[in-house]
Amino acid sequence: MKGILVDSNVILDVFLNDQNWADWSESKLEEYGYSSTLYINTIIYSEVSIGFELIEELENAIHKAGFQMLEIPREALFLAGKAFLRYKKRKGVQKIILPDFFIGAQAAVLGLDLLTRDVSRYRSYFPTLKVISP
Repeated sequence: MKGILVDSNVILDVFLNDQNWADWSESKLEEYGYSSTLYINTIIYSEVSIGFELIEELENAIHKAGFQMLEIPREALFLAGKAFLRYKKRKGVQKIILPDFFIGAQAAVLGLDLLTRDVSRYRSYFPTLKVISP
């Protein structure tokens, strides 16, 4: 499968016009959107929903941006659990963590690149994953 899984931080940068990151994120979405399919999954959808009052507004924004929705395959769910277990054994304690493992595992299993601003965990636990970051 070809394409790019876009992390919620990049999408929210643009949708919420983040003063520090909106320009970078928008330029990357435009750059890669011309040559690749841009994907999100249900986890990313849920994370992005925090920027909207109504589901209709979110649906409209996702549609206008051209994101395609992917379901997370079981192989990715299994890989996410194993990566999360390795993280916990290393005494990982960050509170917002499991969603990143689902996202990284899905990109790895489906052979997608990942567009994100959070790179360290993805590179540590999914070393074969191509990460596009600042």
